[in-house]
Amino acid sequence: MEVKGFDMDGVIHMGKYGCGLLPGPQDVIISGRSYEEERETIAFLRKNNICNTIFFNQIEFEEKSRKSSGMHKANTIKKLKEMGIMVNIFFEDDPIQIDVIKNLCPWVNIVHLDHNLTEKENVRHLEG
Repeated sequence: MEVKGFDMDGVIHMGKYGCGLLPGPQDVIISGRSYEEERETIAFLRKNNICNTIFFNQIEFEEKSRKSSGMHKANTIKKLKEMGIMVNIFFEDDPIQIDVIKNLCPWVNIVHLDHNLTEKENVRHLEG
């Protein structure tokens, strides 16, 4: 099965600016957000009628970085591939994470959303 993958911040979360990309029903969200941010992230998604499967970074909030978030995304894409789920396109805004994903998952076409509207560094997300 082929699906598209979506980053949360800078891609889906851009909807607050009226320009976010939304996943289709079978697509997956692979977020660099820590598992500690699950409650508020799920609340935001449900509030916006987004019910896709989401994979959270398993690193504690204070320990994650842009590179570790890229590693999480690449490793998740590889695990999905092993399960027969091919992420063929991934939407991402962070160039550091793009480089990690490209190096570890060269089969994935990455759509770079190049903008400065969202913070790239580790910040808390309190929307709900």
